[in-house]
Amino acid sequence: MTTGNTPKIGPYRSQCDVQVRWMIRRDMPEVLEIERQSFEFAWTEEDFLCCLRQRNCIGMVAERQERIVGFMIYELLKSQLHVLNFAVAPWSRRQGIGSQMVKRLVNKLSQQRREEIALEVRETNLTAQLFFKKQGLVANSVLRGHYEDTEEDAYVMRYNLYSFDEQILPFTRHQPLQELDADADAEAA
Repeated sequence: MTTGNTPKIGPYRSQCDVQVRWMIRRDMPEVLEIERQSFEFAWTEEDFLCCLRQRNCIGMVAERQERIVGFMIYELLKSQLHVLNFAVAPWSRRQGIGSQMVKRLVNKLSQQRREEIALEVRETNLTAQLFFKKQGLVANSVLRGHYEDTEEDAYVMRYNLYSFDEQILPFTRHQPLQELDADADAEAA
C-alpha cells in the first residue's frame, strides 16, 4: 500500500545522487572521454590545462557513484560567468544532470555578485540550444564565423539574474486616446 506522499518514480534518476564539485587533476581522463564523445571538434588535454591555468577559469564536474558524468568550464568576468565548455556524458543525458549544473551556475551568480551567465552554442547544435533555452537562457545575438574549425556561426545565449521581462506590465488604457489628444491640443493652445 502506498501513501499520497510517496514520490513518483519516473524514467529520470533523482538529482540528489549527483554531486557537483571542483574539477581536480585526476578527473581529466574521464572529462576528456566525455569531451571526445560529445563534440566533433573536441578540446585536447592541453586546451583544458591551458584554460584551467588561468586565474579566472573554473572547472567543475558532476559526479555520480564515483564516476564523472558531466563537466563545465567557465570564466569569471566582472559581471558575468562565461561558460566555455559544458557537457554531460552520453550515457547520463536526460537525467537532470545538466539542469543541476546550470542551477549550480545560477546559484553562484548572486554569491559572486555577478548578474549574468553567457555562452556560445554552435548554430548546428540544436540539442544544446533547446536545452539551454529550457534552462532560461535566451539567444540574443549571432557571432558570424565564430568557430575557427568550421567557420560556423554561434548563437550567444544569456541568462540574466534580474530579468526585466518579469517587470513589464501589460498596457492598460486609463484614458481613451481621443481624450489624450484633446488634452494635448488644449495645452498647445
